[in-house]
Amino acid sequence: MKLNTIAQQLKLSESTVSRALNDYQDISADTKALVRKAASETGYFPNPHARRLASGKADNIAYVMPRSDGQFNSSFLVELMAGMAGALNSKGWDFSLLVPDSIEEEIELFEKISRTRHVSGLIISRTLTRDVRFKILHELKIPFVSHGRSMDSAAAAWIDVDNATAFSDMTAHLIELGHRRIAHIGGEESYNFSSQRARGWRDALVKAGITVDPDLHQKAELSYAGGAVAMQSLLMLADPPTAVCCISDHVAIGAMRALRDFGLVPGHEVSVMGYDGLEIGKWLEPPLSTMKQPLQSAGQQLVEIVINMVENGDSPEDHQKLYRATLVRRGTDNPPVPGWPKRLSGSRQHKNTTFGGEGK
Repeated sequence: MKLNTIAQQLKLSESTVSRALNDYQDISADTKALVRKAASETGYFPNPHARRLASGKADNIAYVMPRSDGQFNSSFLVELMAGMAGALNSKGWDFSLLVPDSIEEEIELFEKISRTRHVSGLIISRTLTRDVRFKILHELKIPFVSHGRSMDSAAAAWIDVDNATAFSDMTAHLIELGHRRIAHIGGEESYNFSSQRARGWRDALVKAGITVDPDLHQKAELSYAGGAVAMQSLLMLADPPTAVCCISDHVAIGAMRALRDFGLVPGHEVSVMGYDGLEIGKWLEPPLSTMKQPLQSAGQQLVEIVINMVENGDSPEDHQKLYRATLVRRGTDNPPVPGWPKRLSGSRQHKNTTFGGEGK
C-alpha cells in the first residue's frame, strides 16, 4: 500500500495524508483520525527512509550516558531508558546511545552532530551545578532536553524532581520517628542534584533545631561499594547515627550491606532511606524505604519534549517541569531502638565491596 493510494481513496492530497500521519498541528483532528483509520485498515506503514529523505531530518534521538564504571548495569538507567525507548518506538523514531569517556569527547560528539545532523535531538542527564553543555548545545543549535537542572539551564528544556524538598521531607520523616543522629550519604556536590539533596537534609535538621554535625555528612561514589564504604565510616564514629539518608537506592543498598557486615540489622539499629524508588528495593530483606521519583514516565516525557522542539519548533523555556518525590515506606525506616547508638569495635570493620551500579 502506497501513500498516494490512501490519498486517492480519501480524495485528499498526498501532502495532507503525510502531514496527518506525522501529526502536524495544521491538520485537523478529524482528518488525522480519518487518515489513520484508512492507514490501519489498508496495512499502510510509512517508509522511514523515504520520510527522512523527504524531510531532511534524522528522526533519531540520542541519550548521552553518564560517565561512570558499571553504568550499563544500573537499574536506574534501565528504567529511565525503557521509558525513552517505548516513547520513540511508538513514534517510529530511532534511539541512539552516546557513551563518551570524558567531557572533551562529549563536546566532540556534539560538534560532530552539529555538522552531520545524523541525530535530531539529544537528552542529557547527570547535570552539574555549573554545566558548560547547556551553553555549547545552545550555540551549536542542537535541540536538547536535560534530566535535571543546572545554574545554566534557565533557557533550556528540562524535567527534574525537587531534590531539596525530597531530602527535607525524608529527614523530617525520620525526625518524626524520633531520630536525632541522622546522617547523610551524598555524592560530589559538583553534581547539581547532589548539592540540592544535601541542602534539603541540612535544612530539615536546622528547622527541627538539631545541630548539623559535619561528621554525619559522608561523600560517596554513586555505587553499592560507595554506600558500603561511607556507612562503614559512619559506624566507626564515637557517636554513630541512628538513621541515614542516602543519595540513591544503590548507595542505600551498599549501606545496608555494611550494616550487616557489622552484625546490625538495617532498619533496626540504623534506619536507612534510599532515593529513586527502584524496583530492586522491594526485593531486599528488609525491603528498602525510599523516596520515589518517576523514571519510566520521565523517560517518555523527555522524548516527547525533544520531539516537540524538533518537529514544532517549541521554545525550550516552555518545557520546564518540576516534580515532587513521594515517600515509600517499606521496612528500613523505624523509630530508634534503646541502647543505640554505641561505638563499634574496629575489629568488625567490613571488607570493601566491589560490585558496582549507580543512579542519579
